[in-house]
Amino acid sequence: LVIQIKTPQAACAECKAQIEKFMKYEEGVAKVVVDFRKKITTVTFLSDRTNIENIKTAIANLGFDADDITANEEQYKRLSICCKRVSDGGGPQKKQ
Repeated sequence: LVIQIKTPQAACAECKAQIEKFMKYEEGVAKVVVDFRKKITTVTFLSDRTNIENIKTAIANLGFDADDITANEEQYKRLSICCKRVSDGGGPQKKQ
């Protein structure tokens, strides 16, 4: 199965690399592609090994919001500033 998950904080190559690297090790996940321009993560997975909720939770455990699941607070604090929510001063940084 292929699903698309909104990952609004995935705003740069660093976020993309972090999510794709981590999700490779998630049980049942076959492929992960993060489009940080559209802020969408596309996941191909084996439905007999995992489900949509497990995948969203895994992304949230990394510190990123995933659709309706809020990021794990401890992991979120460790993210680079560009990977944090705009409301926390994150997002693409303007050059001074």
